[in-house]
Amino acid sequence: MPTFDHFADALRKRLSKPLPGFEAQRTMAPRYDVGQRGIPTDEVDCTDAGVLALLYPDDQGTPTVLLTIRRSNLAHHPGQISFPGGRCEPGETECETALREAQEEVGLPPEEVSILGALTPLYIPPSGFCAHPFVGMLPYTPQTTPQEDEVEALLPAHIPHLLHPGTRTVETWTLHGTQIDVPFYDVEGHTVWGATAMMLAELLDVVRSTDALLHMQ
Repeated sequence: MPTFDHFADALRKRLSKPLPGFEAQRTMAPRYDVGQRGIPTDEVDCTDAGVLALLYPDDQGTPTVLLTIRRSNLAHHPGQISFPGGRCEPGETECETALREAQEEVGLPPEEVSILGALTPLYIPPSGFCAHPFVGMLPYTPQTTPQEDEVEALLPAHIPHLLHPGTRTVETWTLHGTQIDVPFYDVEGHTVWGATAMMLAELLDVVRSTDALLHMQ
């Protein structure tokens, strides 16, 4: 029976090839700004940020990705679901930022995280960030300590659950005074939408394009 290590190896190989890119990300973009978000270009004035999509096996060996629930008093994306991450400090690479932020936000030791590869950067107009997502791996369930000032709670999400068609929902919301269609993932009653859902969509597309998860079922 293939193990989580086989799953991670398959992802590492797939991430070294051309990515699904914005075409996969846009499937989860709110319909009012699908034309605004996209891959950063030289014309985009944004703040670079690094985020970490951490994969690990739960107690039953199920591949799981770690999400966080942001506190409601934060300046950017309050109360929303996100990956650990934040703005780059001077002299940092985006990957170094992702690992540092994951350590600060949830207590992940950066030296124990193996980086499998990178996903497609995403420009996020509401916050002015250009997010650079990296896929990391731990071969065990991490002992996490949420940073109380930023993280309300942790939200582990099983990859098989995210891949199930019923997890993706589209609802009509009123945003900025306009009714728009918003796609989101339902994770234990929590709504994962916006930039996090867009980056997650590309990660899931990468997983689908391998057969590693299928053999673990």
